[in-house]
Amino acid sequence: MSKPTKALLSAMIRPLVEPRLPDWIAPMWFASKEEALEHASEAEIGWFDFTQPEPMAEVARAATSLKWLNSIYAGLDFLPLDLLDERGVVVTNGAGINAITIAEYVVMLMLAHAKGYREVVRAMDRHEWLMDSPGKRELAGERVLLLGLGAIGSLVRTRLEAFDMEVVPVRRSGADGALGPEEWRGKLGEFDWVVLAVPATPETDGMIGAEELSAMKSTAVLVNIARGAVVDQSALVEALRTKTIEAALLDVTTPEPLPEDHPLWSLDNAQVTMHLSGRAQTRMFQRSADRFIANLDRWHRGEPVQPRLDPALGY
Repeated sequence: MSKPTKALLSAMIRPLVEPRLPDWIAPMWFASKEEALEHASEAEIGWFDFTQPEPMAEVARAATSLKWLNSIYAGLDFLPLDLLDERGVVVTNGAGINAITIAEYVVMLMLAHAKGYREVVRAMDRHEWLMDSPGKRELAGERVLLLGLGAIGSLVRTRLEAFDMEVVPVRRSGADGALGPEEWRGKLGEFDWVVLAVPATPETDGMIGAEELSAMKSTAVLVNIARGAVVDQSALVEALRTKTIEAALLDVTTPEPLPEDHPLWSLDNAQVTMHLSGRAQTRMFQRSADRFIANLDRWHRGEPVQPRLDPALGY
């Protein structure tokens, strides 16, 4: 009889996973970084999620026997991916787990801006009855440039199209009405909204800078639910101050948390939602647990686990 496979798993998902673990798994549960580091070197399978990236990366480095690393997070650019690739570790991420709620969040952000809802809430706090709407913009008929057509971007597209918006995605192939990677910058001035849903990679780092912002309409709105590093934040602050673009709706920033004295907090045409889009849901952990249990079965049978992260691409 073969020895059980040791799996180092976060206590956060224990109630959803433990009753369903197969008998060939020997679980080691942790509730702190210290507990995880104590057993990291023994683990062949790991689920090392923390609320902050640094301890997860530290435990991953210490897990020298690791064969498969699982995570609830879609973006794992903070991990030592080169080291994990060198060790031959298979990495599965949370791609698609939060796609529904993030897509809904994009719609919420856009509607809240279009209708001036932030001012409505402020008036309510003042017990002031507004006689006119602070926002009169309609989504219907406006054009959206969607950068990123993965699990999240695809759901963003269908939801915005349901509001009668024209959504033009960017694809490597440029097929099916999409713009190619070399085309979209030259057409930025044709769009009312620019939505960023790309993975964080060296290729996407700083892809929206001063040049791109100046090419956008003065009435354009930038929506970023990707990563803060995708945008040159200093250039964005300047574009918002000078009204080069109308507004920026930012679920992600650099750094996170954003310092209390950062100018983005005080700019009226910036909205910062503290990277909450993926947390505004009820079924994230259940979906992650279901996927992990299904992947355990595949792993035991020697079949590919999914979705598998490509360390070379970073997603």
